[in-house]
Amino acid sequence: MKFDLLYELQMPKPHDERSEYRCYHEALEQIVLADQLGFDTVWEVEHHFLTEFAHSSAPEIFLTAVSQHTKRIRIGHGVVLLPHQFNHPIRVAERVAALDIMSDGRVEFGTGRSSQYEQGGFQINTDLSRDMWQESLEIIPRMWTEDPFEHQGRFVSVPSRSIHPKPLQKPHPPIWMAATSPQSWEIAGRNGIGILGLTIFVSIPQLEDRVRAYRTALKSAKPVGKFVNDKVGAFTVVHIAETTEQAIANGGTEAAINYLLYAFRVLGGFADPSGRGMQREYADLEIKSTPYRDLISKEYPIIVKMQRNECTFEDLDAGFRDAPGRPFADERDRPGRRQRPYPHPAIHRSPAGLPAVHAHEQAGRLGRAAVVVRDDRPDGERAGGPVRVRGPAFVVLRRTRVRAAVAPRDVAPVRI
Repeated sequence: MKFDLLYELQMPKPHDERSEYRCYHEALEQIVLADQLGFDTVWEVEHHFLTEFAHSSAPEIFLTAVSQHTKRIRIGHGVVLLPHQFNHPIRVAERVAALDIMSDGRVEFGTGRSSQYEQGGFQINTDLSRDMWQESLEIIPRMWTEDPFEHQGRFVSVPSRSIHPKPLQKPHPPIWMAATSPQSWEIAGRNGIGILGLTIFVSIPQLEDRVRAYRTALKSAKPVGKFVNDKVGAFTVVHIAETTEQAIANGGTEAAINYLLYAFRVLGGFADPSGRGMQREYADLEIKSTPYRDLISKEYPIIVKMQRNECTFEDLDAGFRDAPGRPFADERDRPGRRQRPYPHPAIHRSPAGLPAVHAHEQAGRLGRAAVVVRDDRPDGERAGGPVRVRGPAFVVLRRTRVRAAVAPRDVAPVRI
């Protein structure tokens, strides 16, 4: 397993003239610490117009700064929006290659389409956005490996040109896709690219089904790149404290509720022309206006409680007991015993509403945590039973080609 971090540069109100400055620089400071502790990858989103929720509209700039302040942590675009009205594929190929050079070959290239609300701001036809993504996905690796490059397509046409620079990693950086729906897992598999999924209100059996569908699709993949990236990542929300009471006092409950409510509102396609952001007093109205309101009420009753401001820590804890990641971890209650069907958990950092000092502490606390990895493959394929690694050092667990959990020798432990 590899432990990653994901940043959206969330910035809760009230704002002042230096709010975004502090948000960006505090995130950079945290990532520098994560690099020292041995986290594997930092992922940075690309979002637009999402007041408070994500002020990361130019991740290529932020990640370039990260590359100059870190030594070993890999640098992930999580993700670049590929419909050409967001980002022309030539510019994507150029920027990612330049970042790969400046980071000494540490780039992970994640791709996606974003929400309907963001697409509307760029006048993108939502019904065509997946086809736009697919065309750009197929030609960007060619820009890195063909010289000159030429393409006549449905959405993008490029006359014969040399695209510079070329990435340092050969033949090119690993390619990934963000997945918010079950069918996205199969699409990623058919394209031969890695998958970046969600664990929010997704049960372990559901996630296992999606990983299984992805692995099946990989068997008949037509890779868009020069090699198959068969890795699986999953994003979850975690807050670690000495006790449950301290986690609540830190604001962990409110931060989790704010994040989950807004995520559902964005994925549900709500409109927010006033830029009012993550204010919860509008959540009920906005969710009721989405086409998924009935599904949300049926499948996710905890969201209904959040809408009514009736959700407690106990509700959150119970709601996540059967999920791959629970939102809080009491240090007296480690290690967790649930199986993890994915080798690349990405942990959300600095959610809105959580003071920066507590967000900064999380890397250290997770670094001291005992980690349990359970191999859930058939007996004939197993490399061994559960592997337990105890602190005070943070240890990255990797899966080899036969997917045995092993600790890498090239990551120096850092005492907290």
